[in-house]
Amino acid sequence: MAPAIEVSAIIPTYNRRELVVRAIDSVLSQTWGVDEIVVVDDGSTDGTEAHLRERYGDRIRYVWQANAGVSAARNHGMSIAQGRYFALLDSDDEWLPEKTARQLEWMEAHPDFGMVLCDVERVDSDHRLIDVFRRRDTIPEDGWILRWIIHNPALAPASALLRREVVADVGGFDTGLRTAEDIDFHLRVAQRWRIGVVEASLVRAMRGHDGLSAESTTYDDYVRVVERAVENAKGVVDETELHRALAATYARNARGMLIRKRWRDGWSLAMRAWRLTPDRALRGDLLRLIPFGLRRAVRGLLPG
Repeated sequence: MAPAIEVSAIIPTYNRRELVVRAIDSVLSQTWGVDEIVVVDDGSTDGTEAHLRERYGDRIRYVWQANAGVSAARNHGMSIAQGRYFALLDSDDEWLPEKTARQLEWMEAHPDFGMVLCDVERVDSDHRLIDVFRRRDTIPEDGWILRWIIHNPALAPASALLRREVVADVGGFDTGLRTAEDIDFHLRVAQRWRIGVVEASLVRAMRGHDGLSAESTTYDDYVRVVERAVENAKGVVDETELHRALAATYARNARGMLIRKRWRDGWSLAMRAWRLTPDRALRGDLLRLIPFGLRRAVRGLLPG
């Protein structure tokens, strides 16, 4: 009888034949060996398949699909993975050597938890450190964390290790979202499962290159995801907290829309935020949007 597969690493990729090698190598370098590496090629045209087959052979499970987006690729990978645990890794990110060992040990010690996260070193395209995303800043204690993360549901998928039962319960990533699919998944898991944190930097995540998060529609997706989560959290999270979370989401994305010169949408979100909560700090941020937006508008009118 073949040994049970404990951990399946799931790596979606699209036209990143050099970057995905770094990701795969970081899985192969784990101090606790990963039993299965599933690479889902989302329709690459840069020779990814030949490159990976030559370099890794049967050390990885390579599958190809017609281009359908990162959510569909992750879902495909999870649908064929055989592990008790799924570990996600985007092709432009890397795991540090202790990642699997530390998170698997944590999950085995907490059988009633569905997912565990870790801190993330955010790096630029030259792999230089930008900052560290410390999960305890937004998740002060382990357990039912929805009441905290609904205010800031940021998730680096590479930081997560989850039981396969979680996906069977909540479903995979929403393929109807072009962006913000990661925070949507985070919120849906938090509504139904306990989540914990290993307080250590175990992942490097690249920022500021060719990701989708720079698209203008990111703001619309983000707002839609949080609005849906707030609606689903009624009766579970205090209504005042829900109003504050939604107002903060509107304010945060109003600023982004103003940067993108989406004046009507930005001011509309700012007004919706103002009406939702009397929170002084938040209203101060909203008032500061007025000179900020005016400066952006004037700058756009200047020649050159």
